[in-house]
Amino acid sequence: MAQQPLAPKSGSPVKLHNFDPEYHGDLNKKDARETEAHLEARLAELQEMLYAQGKYTLLIVLQAMDAGGKDGTIKHVFDSVNPQGVRVTSFKAPTAEELSHDFLWRVHQHTPPKGYIGIFNRSHYEDVLVVRVNKLVPPEIWKERYDHINNFERLLADSGTRILKFFLHISKEEQKERFEERLARPDKHWKFSTGDLPVREQWDEYMDAYEAVLTRCNTDYAPWHIVPSNKKWYRNFIISKTIVETLESMNLAYPDPEQGLDKVVIPD
Repeated sequence: MAQQPLAPKSGSPVKLHNFDPEYHGDLNKKDARETEAHLEARLAELQEMLYAQGKYTLLIVLQAMDAGGKDGTIKHVFDSVNPQGVRVTSFKAPTAEELSHDFLWRVHQHTPPKGYIGIFNRSHYEDVLVVRVNKLVPPEIWKERYDHINNFERLLADSGTRILKFFLHISKEEQKERFEERLARPDKHWKFSTGDLPVREQWDEYMDAYEAVLTRCNTDYAPWHIVPSNKKWYRNFIISKTIVETLESMNLAYPDPEQGLDKVVIPD
């Protein structure tokens, strides 16, 4: 299988038809899951070090079409970490108060503090995705938001936050299968909404909007990763691997202990 890039080159136009959502390289499910178990253990170690050091931050942005696997990614990739050092934020339709501010106001409040991993389940990118496709604001407004987003992410990066953005790329056929599975299983009915069907009809418009995002907002300090996600096991493996490699590059270390600990005697 020909090699498929995970991260598109910054500044280059992105066309999603060049990225196969079925791609899994030369990996098989068994080997990927075995390696992922080691990655999860390493992620737990690195996250504890990040939390103890309290110097840096990791922000993870997950975007996908409905049934793309955002919830599943959070559940499976982060099941071994200490929840005390992880904050998950799901962005729904903005409230009246949020709409009375600039579009990034509500997002900035949820960026993780130093020492934490923050996970955005959907994000500020909704304001150049759903807003664009559904024509919620005029084009002259949402077109300016790409630069605003880049500047916002630059501010976070300059303040010690590493940013990883993952687009969970599934095919339209795979989405249909996942929707049908939700309808067939009573324990999954809660995850299905008839409101997802009109969005499915806008598939091509959303792909155009995602291509613009992946082109305009793919920077060295906040790179996008296009994760083939038809196969959930490959999605989990690739995201775990990318996060571990990123944390390993962040110069993490436990803080120096107090002096004289070798002389401490714990009283009875």
